[in-house]
Amino acid sequence: MEFGIVELSRLQFAMTAMYHFLFVPLTLGLSIVVAIMETVYVMTNRPIWRQMTKFWGTLFGINFVLGVATGITMEFQFGMNWSYYSHYVGDIFGAPLAIEGLMAFFLEATFVGLFFFGWDKLGKVAHLVVAWLVAIGSNFSALWILIANGWMQNPVGAQFNPQTMRMEMTDFFAVLFNEVAQAKFVHTVSAGYVTAAVFVIGVSAWYMLKGRHIELARRSITVGAAFGLASAFSVVLLGDESGYSATHSQKMKLAAIEAMWDTEKAPASFNLIGFPDQKARETHYAIEIPWVMGLIGTRSLTTEIPGINQLVAQAQDRIRSGIVAYDALMHIRAKNGAPDPADTAIFEKHSADLGFAFLLKKYIDDPRQATDAQIVAAANDTVPTVWPLFWAFRIMVVLGFGFIGTMGYLFYRASFKGMNYPRPMLKLAVIMIPAPWIAAEMGWFVAEFGRQPWTVDGVLPTALSVSSLSITEVSLTLAGFVLFYTVLFIIEMGLMLKYIRKGPYQDVEETEAWVQRHKNRLAGRRNADSIAMPAE
Repeated sequence: MEFGIVELSRLQFAMTAMYHFLFVPLTLGLSIVVAIMETVYVMTNRPIWRQMTKFWGTLFGINFVLGVATGITMEFQFGMNWSYYSHYVGDIFGAPLAIEGLMAFFLEATFVGLFFFGWDKLGKVAHLVVAWLVAIGSNFSALWILIANGWMQNPVGAQFNPQTMRMEMTDFFAVLFNEVAQAKFVHTVSAGYVTAAVFVIGVSAWYMLKGRHIELARRSITVGAAFGLASAFSVVLLGDESGYSATHSQKMKLAAIEAMWDTEKAPASFNLIGFPDQKARETHYAIEIPWVMGLIGTRSLTTEIPGINQLVAQAQDRIRSGIVAYDALMHIRAKNGAPDPADTAIFEKHSADLGFAFLLKKYIDDPRQATDAQIVAAANDTVPTVWPLFWAFRIMVVLGFGFIGTMGYLFYRASFKGMNYPRPMLKLAVIMIPAPWIAAEMGWFVAEFGRQPWTVDGVLPTALSVSSLSITEVSLTLAGFVLFYTVLFIIEMGLMLKYIRKGPYQDVEETEAWVQRHKNRLAGRRNADSIAMPAE
């Protein structure tokens, strides 16, 4: 593959985004887990729950700081590498990002400070409120960012202005309640909750294998298993909702994920496994499960899901319609603010397809001069590379069901076996720590790579979105970002491992005294039961 400005800019943004998302899911999930633990402390007044809150809160704080650093750097790229994109859709995309910065981030950042430095200055209930505000702020940040991203996947509530040559917002609430954005939000935060649950369980399992901090570890696994089981079910169910919304808004992405080359008779089957061949447009050695894709994608037995070949044919029609819109737009622009009503009417009729005409810019400066061969080539460009999408989706799904099974077993052991866990299960929990990050990165890869060749689906091609930079400039910044993010990742891992090895170091004497009293009470209760048994 030859790397030009577009490919290098995509690589740079993909690298920084995927680095950043190493921190995001753990922040989302740990904020809730910490708040739950502090809630139990306030309700029971047991020192061990305060110690658990502080310990896991410390790990949350390390991850939060690194997440902020990588997130701020990533957002600068919109102006650096994607200036035309920022100009073209900034009126819509900028609004939720601005709200995220002004409302959610400031809320989160302000109360993070109170959480860490307010233990001895705030009452228990007041500090608990702070903990929940940190959690709410973290999730609000995700909401607004995903609203912005969801609009890129399904651009509703906006229209193109021929005078300004930009997209402009027409309905803020349509952007806010975009079905893709809402489905992405609940799916993403649920994935973050699973990530935190697996992390808490894995670290706690390591403590139990080492024979350290047993009481904290057993209770942490209990919280993680209950929270993680509910979250894992949510991820699967809400992922189904994302698939259903893609049936309406991103048909090509859905067809590529499934490697569905031709439209099948409803209800469509699901390719459990196979080897997509994009050149031949067929899937070799496919193992199909009848009806499943039709039920997931349409929730009916009679609605068809269009295949890739049919969608390419539709893209050709939309490109030709877009050429008509482009021609009318050029006439409107030539009239200097006094357009012919006939041109305006033609443009309004075909404006929804203007973005498809822009696909021809890859082949010719003036889309109106495009040949049939160029139109066919541009239509074929609407098909993303299928095999990585196909496999990334299946890796994500397999891991998702694996989380359900693991969490279900641990929840059973916590609830009915006295929080006693077999050593093989504890070892598996430690090994599984990276798994939710792999699943999350696969999910984002499917979401973003599957949208290509569009920056904004059906509106703005990626090839037109980049800044006017040289290959040398982008290469240097790419190398700089790789170095910077690698250093941050090493710092993150070093700090996390340091504090995990150190273990809970706050409120040690008070907690140990309570644990001993608790053990004595349990021992006394068992002795009383054994004495009472013969009398019965």
